[in-house]
Amino acid sequence: MRPGEELDLAKLELFLQSHFPSQAAPLRVEQFPSGHSNLTYLLRLGEREFVLRRPPFGSKVKTAHDMGREYRVLSKLHSAYPLAPTALLYCDDEAVLGAPFYLMQPIHGTIIRRDPPAGLPFAPEIARRLCESFIDNLARLHCLDYAAAGLGDLGKPQGYLERQVRGWIERYFGSKTDDLPEVEHIAAWLPAHMPPASGASLIHNDYKYDNVVLDSTDVTRIIGVLDWEMCTIGDPLSDLGTALAYWVDPQDPEELQKIRWCPSTAPGSLTRAQLVERYAQKAGRDVSAMAFYLAFARFKVAVIVQQIYYRYHQGLTKDARFAMMPAVVQALLRASWHSAETNAV
Repeated sequence: MRPGEELDLAKLELFLQSHFPSQAAPLRVEQFPSGHSNLTYLLRLGEREFVLRRPPFGSKVKTAHDMGREYRVLSKLHSAYPLAPTALLYCDDEAVLGAPFYLMQPIHGTIIRRDPPAGLPFAPEIARRLCESFIDNLARLHCLDYAAAGLGDLGKPQGYLERQVRGWIERYFGSKTDDLPEVEHIAAWLPAHMPPASGASLIHNDYKYDNVVLDSTDVTRIIGVLDWEMCTIGDPLSDLGTALAYWVDPQDPEELQKIRWCPSTAPGSLTRAQLVERYAQKAGRDVSAMAFYLAFARFKVAVIVQQIYYRYHQGLTKDARFAMMPAVVQALLRASWHSAETNAV
């Protein structure tokens, strides 16, 4: 576990044994190394494994780290969309770990981050098929009957995009640490160029390669989708825009290449434009306004990174990974403004 993010093992072990009395001590805990928002741990108690999710230490943005909401979503979603994890148990007693948390069943498989794991074959055909699975699965999620799944009250689709644009602009200024000229341009451009809503669907809001679990025997097959903390009912093209914001094309500028999140530049991978084209075919949606959605999504990701850096800047977390985040924020803001100026995906 990272310094400052340790769990109280004695209290947690007592809590687990009260709910799973057949499992013998001792409790063993490891922290998943990636992720910058909610914290995720692997617990082993006897023969059982659990994944524990809790809010980051020091966070004051309670609505962004609502463990009860995330647990309720998964409890209903898994039966309608089996790629969502199985939720097991929720705890709102802050005497246990100092914050609410929940447990879910692990999904064992492969996760691809910036580059494929060492030794994993990633030929152009595999890269292409994975891209297709990735975008097809997003279209599948957006076609889900969320009301039938019991999630009809999860969000308010009417006016969703307007609220999002306004809210993320406010969040940036609420966590501002540096003067960046692109912010003023984007903050004025987004409200002035907002397209009509593209409909309403269940959206993940952070759909990217390292939030999908792949079959270790066939990495082109998705067996799980993780991190549902920002899931809601909203504009599906905003969800596609977020996926594109994490996607770096081979011809993108060097500052984006440096912060590439996944092997999207590997031979065989689809470009952003090709992902949009395939999504339009699978989901049957008009994607003519995708440049707006990409500009907004890049801005939104920049704000998320800025909020994380703000906690570090204020001394609320000591995770050394956060020190270089201002450069990431600036690169994303420049990319956002580029999408706005050029009307290009």
